[in-house]
Amino acid sequence: MTITTAQIRGARGVLNWSQHDLSERTGISSTSIGSIENGQSIPRENTLNAIKKAFEDSGIEFLPDSGIRMRSGEVQIFQGRSGFLDFMNDVYRTLETADAKREAYVSNVDERNFVHWLGDNLPAHLEKMRSLNDLHYKILIREGDKNFTASNYAEYRWLPKDQFSFVPFYVYGKKLAIVLFENEPRVIVMNYPIVAEAYKVQFESLWQISKKAN
Repeated sequence: MTITTAQIRGARGVLNWSQHDLSERTGISSTSIGSIENGQSIPRENTLNAIKKAFEDSGIEFLPDSGIRMRSGEVQIFQGRSGFLDFMNDVYRTLETADAKREAYVSNVDERNFVHWLGDNLPAHLEKMRSLNDLHYKILIREGDKNFTASNYAEYRWLPKDQFSFVPFYVYGKKLAIVLFENEPRVIVMNYPIVAEAYKVQFESLWQISKKAN
């Protein structure tokens, strides 16, 4: 099955890859990738195959209707209050059993949402997290926000208001979670190290332009 330019753009978006990132993984120049995506050039079959393989190796599945998705089995969805508690427990278990440095990076956080949905389970969760040794935990909140719920184990910084989004992402271990707070929480967790690493790089860029919260 061949792939379309829309699928290439969509797959890059899911993986948070720039055209340069795709270039590095395929050996195809960023200029050529840009021309392919813009419809300015018709790629050879071996070029499309190289692009397709790079995406598939990173967990993308191409669908016959020109769609894309992450391969099933590597994506979990947690929904509702009980699902949110399961997600937070997954964060703890993942960091607890990490075979390397325990790291977590959380961006675009409004801690009031986490406090609300954890409810009576909040104190126990905070204590479990605090008990982890060698924990490196960074949280980006909106400039001026003074809700430092996890200050016993996490470092907070203020993200400029024009850079803040109300859709948090959460990198922990080798996983990436996108957290949606609507009528009830919905958390999409992707167990793809390459995706988690891409978002970690994005987080570090935001961390550099943020300032210490106080």
